[in-house]
Amino acid sequence: MIGGDLRLVIAALAGIALAVVMIVRGRLHPFIGLLCGAFTVGLLAGLPLPDVVRAVQKGVGDIIGGTGLVVALGLSLGAMLHLSGAAASLARGALQMTGARAAPWATLGIAIVVGLPLFFETGLVLLLPIVVAAAEEMTGEDGPVRDAAKLRLIMPALAGLGVVHALVPPHPGPLLAVEALGADLGRTMLYGILIAIPTAVIAGPLLAKITTRGVRLASPVATDAGLAIAPPPRLWSLLIVLLPVLMIATGELGQMMPALKGAGWLVAASNPVVALLLTNLVALPLLFGRRLREAAIQDAVWHETMGAAGAILLAIGAGGALKQVLVTAGLSDLLARTVLMYAISPLLLGWLVAVAIRLAAGSATVATITAVGIMPGVVANSGVAPELVVLAIGAGSVFFSHVNDPGFWLVKSYVGTSTADTFRTWSLLETAISVVGLVLVLALSYVV
Repeated sequence: MIGGDLRLVIAALAGIALAVVMIVRGRLHPFIGLLCGAFTVGLLAGLPLPDVVRAVQKGVGDIIGGTGLVVALGLSLGAMLHLSGAAASLARGALQMTGARAAPWATLGIAIVVGLPLFFETGLVLLLPIVVAAAEEMTGEDGPVRDAAKLRLIMPALAGLGVVHALVPPHPGPLLAVEALGADLGRTMLYGILIAIPTAVIAGPLLAKITTRGVRLASPVATDAGLAIAPPPRLWSLLIVLLPVLMIATGELGQMMPALKGAGWLVAASNPVVALLLTNLVALPLLFGRRLREAAIQDAVWHETMGAAGAILLAIGAGGALKQVLVTAGLSDLLARTVLMYAISPLLLGWLVAVAIRLAAGSATVATITAVGIMPGVVANSGVAPELVVLAIGAGSVFFSHVNDPGFWLVKSYVGTSTADTFRTWSLLETAISVVGLVLVLALSYVV
């Protein structure tokens, strides 16, 4: 490794380390920590300060202008599903149809379906209170056996939310990776679903039989029941959950059919921003009916949306800034040369980069943004299918959730586990999703 390359690697490591220290030890918001890390990388790599500033502005602008719209529209849809009681109604209905033996598989299926249009944290807040309540009703006497039985219902729900968060567009992380790497959205969705289902089964119901033994639960946090309105019919609720996915999938399939290739409306409707916007417009009257125009309804929906959107958009924007500075400094080109020189699998490299950022920054979305930003050169020079790189990075982005991940503390609070048992259950579940997902992506690379 020549001197310039070594300086770049040291600059990247120093910037990321500074961001970690500021976030974990300094308790600062990731927005500040990641921005400071971005400036540190640029200056230590030898970039002039004006170039660093332009790279930071470009990185933030690219992320907020693209994925930011998807994030905001997804959060507003999640707020509607929450406040109307639609998500809770769907979950209760599915659990009522199953007995205690099938309940873990039911919670897994519910989480995958309901989690498709929602951010992980939103899906967690929506589903966990319902699953915990169902577990209370289905389990027997108090004690370690009952706690383990409850966890065997809860962990599959977490696995379902985790796999769609990492592997299945139109979730913002995978969707951003699709756009950045020039992957085909339809094929990425198909491959993601093929990998997500067995991954969720292994990391959820099967792993829970081992990790939940002897775990004791405290009382989980109290939750907001939403607005005092009657939930909409379950068929309408299911339609709203699936509509953006169906629109995107239909558009992608339509482009493969010669008779429909010229249908501009089909292409437009399959755009994730358009699909989510139309779903928002359909959801308002279907979920709230005549109460749609009430000021209290509108205030509640948009207050919940904007509160969550502010923190998420700032964090992913700063992640975009760090990514762009790394690219401008030349890290993407360095990785591309390294892959060609040492014959490293681009899939493994993408996974390792995402793992490193995930462990450092805590956010799966930030890990995805940073990893995909420095991988286009690798994809172009290696000839590997970009759809598989998207999924490898997605798998790496959820590796071993720990104390710098807000999701870690959300799970701990909503489930009622101790910190040590949260590591034992939730952190191992995320690691299983990451490792099993990578293995299946590597296996799929020999087929497609």
